[in-house]
Amino acid sequence: MTGEERSVIGLRPATTADSEFCYRLHRAAMRDHVAAVWGWDEAEQRGFHERQFDPTRTMIVTVGGRDAGALTVEYRPTEIYLARIELALKHQGRGIGTRLIRQLLAEGAARRQSVLLDVLAINHRAYALYERLGFRVVARHGDNDVKIRMCADPADGPS
Repeated sequence: MTGEERSVIGLRPATTADSEFCYRLHRAAMRDHVAAVWGWDEAEQRGFHERQFDPTRTMIVTVGGRDAGALTVEYRPTEIYLARIELALKHQGRGIGTRLIRQLLAEGAARRQSVLLDVLAINHRAYALYERLGFRVVARHGDNDVKIRMCADPADGPS
């Protein structure tokens, strides 16, 4: 496979068969953050995933035709909510998340809708990325304000 083929980023609809991939991805990408805030309980996390995983709202991120991450977006009447963006560790820091979020921001601008997301306050790397892309803090919530709600408004201009 050439370097160009490896760098092709795509999205495909998730299916119920992707549930285990998405759980393992979440565990690898978020375990340390979740453990630091609430503690990691494998059975509890798996149960939460089984209740929350919705393949109709989830896209699988592919890189060079191989599964590399997951993206979950909720299209609400007045806003777009980025519910999840997780990439396998070997695909992080390569601009993939930035590219996907910029596409979502462009979609929000075309729809004249803000894009919202929540990030764990201790996830400094993700927070910095969102801030660089034009998201601003609008609220803190959860026990001890462990989550930060961020918003990018198309009226603020391109990021």
